Amino acid sequence: ISSGNISQDILILQMHSVHWHINGKYEEKSNLMFLAKEIKIKLGILLQKPDSVGDIVIPYNEKPEKPAKTHKPSLDEALQWRDSLDKLLQNNYGLASFKSFLKSEFSEENLEFWIACEDYKKIKSPAKMAEKAKQIYEEFIQTEAPKEVNIDHFTKDITMKNLVEPSLSSFDMAQKRIHALMEKDSLPRFVRSEFYQELIK
Repeated sequence: ISSGNISQDILILQMHSVHWHINGKYEEKSNLMFLAKEIKIKLGILLQKPDSVGDIVIPYNEKPEKPAKTHKPSLDEALQWRDSLDKLLQNNYGLASFKSFLKSEFSEENLEFWIACEDYKKIKSPAKMAEKAKQIYEEFIQTEAPKEVNIDHFTKDITMKNLVEPSLSSFDMAQKRIHALMEKDSLPRFVRSEFYQELIK
């Protein structure tokens, strides 16, 4: 279904991606499959378009960030992590410890998705953003993705709609859901683990 006009295509897409009935049930998966296919098509088009004349002459290359130095936290810092996932994630040592713990449980996909979203929001090039959006979608969001995160159908649907025209906020809702899930489930387990107990001895 294409009109040859991106704005009209988005409107058509939105009309075809309504999933709610009055009784709150979803329509058949055909609409989700249609939307997933459309996302890949749109992202593919964006990836083929240069951002500007300058991008044609000089390819966009992100400079790799230097790995942050990790210093063992003080006891006071470590104790704050029990009640604040944000403080844990903002501390390089804490983030590394949390990731090691989740890997030991084979449940690191939520944290990896959260980190990928943080990296995504730092991108300035529209073409690079589309490339990263496609990567995140295929790795974490699409059905049966290799590291599919556990988000509800409504959040998944909104995220897929956002990816038709990628922006810095495309993954915001999904990222907030995963953050809440880690705060409620993963953080308490981490605090009870040997990974954390060693830090507060």
